[in-house]
Amino acid sequence: MIAPKLKKGDEIRIITPSRSMQILSKEGIQEAIERLEEMGLIVTFGEHVYDCDLHYSSSIQARVKDLHAAFADSNVKGILTVIGGFNVNEILPYINYELIKNNPKILCGYSDITALAWAITTKTSLVTYSGPHFSSFGMRKEQDYQTTYFKKCFMQDAAYEIEQSVVWSDDAWFRDQDNRNLIPNEGLKIYNDGLTNGTLYGGNLCTLNLLQGTEFMPDLKDIILFIEDDELTDPLTFARDFTSLLQQVKLVNLKGLVIGKFQKKSQVTDEHLHFIFDKHPILKNIPVMYNASFGHIQPMFTFPIGGIVEIDTNNKSIKIIEH
Repeated sequence: MIAPKLKKGDEIRIITPSRSMQILSKEGIQEAIERLEEMGLIVTFGEHVYDCDLHYSSSIQARVKDLHAAFADSNVKGILTVIGGFNVNEILPYINYELIKNNPKILCGYSDITALAWAITTKTSLVTYSGPHFSSFGMRKEQDYQTTYFKKCFMQDAAYEIEQSVVWSDDAWFRDQDNRNLIPNEGLKIYNDGLTNGTLYGGNLCTLNLLQGTEFMPDLKDIILFIEDDELTDPLTFARDFTSLLQQVKLVNLKGLVIGKFQKKSQVTDEHLHFIFDKHPILKNIPVMYNASFGHIQPMFTFPIGGIVEIDTNNKSIKIIEH
């Protein structure tokens, strides 16, 4: 089930199912609003976005209330999360999934939001999205790349091919917008050759693994995985978490793998990735690419969770077919 696309004049609701908007600067909030309004969207906010507790989040009840209100409001056509965090899985048992199923809408975010997106897709068959948070639109430099793929995913029905960004960064852009550390991007890299297409599931590895053993973990049969992780990982942690995902009983006949670019602090190098991949025979028989422009880096492209993707190592291409 794919929600209707956005068009100019549509309302987009900003909610905080993870961390509070209280942690954002007023300047960053205003710049994000202006960028979304430049697309012709009307920006509104959930009632509890500024609630902030000891863990820089808000109560389960407040977060669920704003999520339900966004899906129930017929004027709202899309939902963006403010930012990630650590606790979105707390709200999963309390969500009215029938309400969401009966009011399908675009939901987009990344990082901690992976657990919410996967749970909704599992429970409702609604395609959700890994892509920019609301806060991501406060970034100035390299915003055009991010905005371009946001529009391709949410404001058109046509398939689109993803070109990797020319430069990338994992700096704290929100601290100094003018002095960025932009690094030339080497583009997609290949571990194992192949061409395949199928249902895409993807997002933040350490977050999606929180769903293991719960009713919110989807059936992962005949899928293509898009995986990324943040600066809190390292080669040994990533190897362990990645192995745990590959050992899931619901992961059957994996068709392809794409790994997002790692932050420098993680120290997950090409050498480490090849060492990890070499341990898993399953990866010798499917196309595997890495260094893709998504994850905890900027800028990032948007992709559908539950949509259809084609990957081709010969052309180093990623094509989003259904979204």
